[in-house]
Amino acid sequence: MNDNNSKSPSGDLGVGIVNYGAGNIFSLTAALDRLNVTYGMVNTENDLEKYSRIIIPGVGHAGAAMEKLKGTGLVEAIKKLTKPVLGICVGMQLITEHSEEGDAPLLNIVPIKTKKFDKSLNIKIPHMGWNAVSPKNNSLFEGVEDNTQFYFVHSYFIEYNPTFDIASADYGLKFSAAVQKDNFYGVQFHPEKSGKAGELVLKNFSNLSL
Repeated sequence: MNDNNSKSPSGDLGVGIVNYGAGNIFSLTAALDRLNVTYGMVNTENDLEKYSRIIIPGVGHAGAAMEKLKGTGLVEAIKKLTKPVLGICVGMQLITEHSEEGDAPLLNIVPIKTKKFDKSLNIKIPHMGWNAVSPKNNSLFEGVEDNTQFYFVHSYFIEYNPTFDIASADYGLKFSAAVQKDNFYGVQFHPEKSGKAGELVLKNFSNLSL
């Protein structure tokens, strides 16, 4: 485990993980440990200042996750961040405008919606397992080739919008596997469970220019 107050060899303050009770933090921290990326937990607004980059993890129900995030008192502080922020899975959905899951208003940082996969597409729901991702020319995907496989587990997807899309995937329809608006990034797949390609995305995030 990394010391919350330690610095990486480059003098970087490391990655802060928003600890709001809706994320599978163990898998994420294990991946960061493998990458030798310094990290610590964000429990309060003051903790956001300790780190140069922030990750919002998340699994489960987007509406419930949003309520848990509200309970931390961190919502407005997160929305005001100017440092790189990465939402993972439900954490990505939280930065969108609205989720059909529980008809829930979300952070509305990226003005797009989270929608439910339609069974009429003759697909299994949830979308679970490996799927090919087509990234655009973006620093988060530096070194990641087109059609690289990443690991997904989700029943709701981010609508495709070319303005914010930085990587797409197909599962009955085209959806955004990753988005960006300004300093906010989101990935629908689980990079911490996606082998070397996923670790490369996490490493790229940890190296994003501030």
